[in-house]
Amino acid sequence: MNSVQIFMLSLGPLQTNCFVVGCEQTRKAAIIDPSWDGRSIAAMLDEQGWDPTHILITHAHFDHIGGLAQLKEATGAPIYLHREALNMFQGASMMAAMGFGLQIPQPPPPDEFVDEGDQIQVGALTFDVLYTPGHAPGHVSFHLPEHAVLFSGDVLFAGSIGRTDFPDSDHDTLIRVIKEKLFVLPDNTQVFSGHGEPTTIGAERQFNPFLQD
Repeated sequence: MNSVQIFMLSLGPLQTNCFVVGCEQTRKAAIIDPSWDGRSIAAMLDEQGWDPTHILITHAHFDHIGGLAQLKEATGAPIYLHREALNMFQGASMMAAMGFGLQIPQPPPPDEFVDEGDQIQVGALTFDVLYTPGHAPGHVSFHLPEHAVLFSGDVLFAGSIGRTDFPDSDHDTLIRVIKEKLFVLPDNTQVFSGHGEPTTIGAERQFNPFLQD
């Protein structure tokens, strides 16, 4: 099996998790949700000898793309986003300023649009794209089935679920997506979320208080 290294960086005022997912055979890496301080993410990649080939965005809330402009400038890696997230993506810097009084650089345009069923090749690693709306328009999760690893963005957390009190959120959709798209994955699937510590699908299916029938 192809070896993978996963680094979790909790960055920015909302302590949003950014993940660097590296293929050990090729030293190629994907960055998932460059949440803040893109220059420090780029410096970490450089120091450890990773070749950043993809920037993968789960959704376009400002705290998940606050470091995107700096990271893109430093690495030139292409940005992957779902088309339904584009409006929020383009308005993220305004939302940060108006809603939270925070400044983020305007994110550069995405290079590629992704959708359900797409596969993204990073070195010898293959990410499956899962369309997982409910928390935000165009939200996707990235699944490495060979390694039983899921990057769930803000859909599923350890003991919780993504917020649905935003104007573009929908609680019923989120619950359905978790049960139909994520809870069908094997129990041992590690879940790396946009906030907080990792968990597993089995633990959340059994104990998550928001998902008990």
